[in-house]
Amino acid sequence: MSAPKDSNLFQKLGLKHPLIVAPMAGGPSSVDLVASASAAGALGAMGGAYSNSAAIETFAAQVRQRTDKPCAINLFVPHGIAEVTPDRLERAIEATAVYRRELELASPQLALPYEEDFDTQFETVLRLKPACFSFVFGLLPVDHVREVKKAGIPLIGTATTLDEARALEESGVDAVTLQGFEAGGHRGIFDAKAADSEIGLRDLLAQCVGAIHVPLIAAGGLMTAEDVRAALTAGAQAVQMGTAFLACAEAGTSAPYRKKLLEASERRTRTTRAFSGRFARGIENRFMDEMDRKPEGILPFPAQNKFTRDMRGASTAKGSPDFLSLWSGTGKGELWQGKAADLIERLFD
Repeated sequence: MSAPKDSNLFQKLGLKHPLIVAPMAGGPSSVDLVASASAAGALGAMGGAYSNSAAIETFAAQVRQRTDKPCAINLFVPHGIAEVTPDRLERAIEATAVYRRELELASPQLALPYEEDFDTQFETVLRLKPACFSFVFGLLPVDHVREVKKAGIPLIGTATTLDEARALEESGVDAVTLQGFEAGGHRGIFDAKAADSEIGLRDLLAQCVGAIHVPLIAAGGLMTAEDVRAALTAGAQAVQMGTAFLACAEAGTSAPYRKKLLEASERRTRTTRAFSGRFARGIENRFMDEMDRKPEGILPFPAQNKFTRDMRGASTAKGSPDFLSLWSGTGKGELWQGKAADLIERLFD
């Protein structure tokens, strides 16, 4: 079997280890975690999807104050404006009214825009010229690919199936992150309304090795040095890990989120649309359990993500995990609570 083209992408970036510390938008991927991961020889990645242009620039500047090593920026590919009819919004308000009363929140006033302007975010990425630009939820538009190539920024897309990986390769990406069903956080499925193929990482790697000719990055359920070795032996050129770093000293994981991650040796997780309208894997909690039984009260992505933001914020403020999106993968083992650099060394010892 011939080696994938650009298989030395990670060597070109000057990485000591073939590891991406996953972009975990919404807090966990703090400036300190991204900078520490990159300084330790991995690729730190900013989860910029929920940040406006100014916030992305500030974040990148703060990372660069801490390290001159390569870092990546990750964004969500948009899919048009979600349709939220008045009756559908009313059902969502009714379905969550009891929670807002409990959290002492006013009835929500949902209005456009539901997400940050992608084109403005993208222009910021081009100006900042990170070591890599990664994205999820589909294909980057052709003109955007052209601009990234012109700027000399390597592109990494995310796939949950062989067909998605093929589409990404044809679109011109430099590497593909293969996201197994075990992965925590949002599933990278191209179509937000589609069913999940639920392909595990081992099977996804087996399908893509030899069929995809750009470097493959394995993601999903990886927690230990043994997991990393197995993925690399199976044909991945690098791994991406998120959950393993959630309890690190530098992670921006909130106190109730961190407590929930650490309180049980076995984290019970599943996928849900309850928090954002898109499938995402997290630790089971009250909001997930109850909202999954009333899907008519869940708005489409990304409207649901904006709709539930006040509850998540209030839950954090009260120190309660009941209404938080506790994103976590299926990987086994205790979470590392020391420095990220020490965990990285352990993973490649």
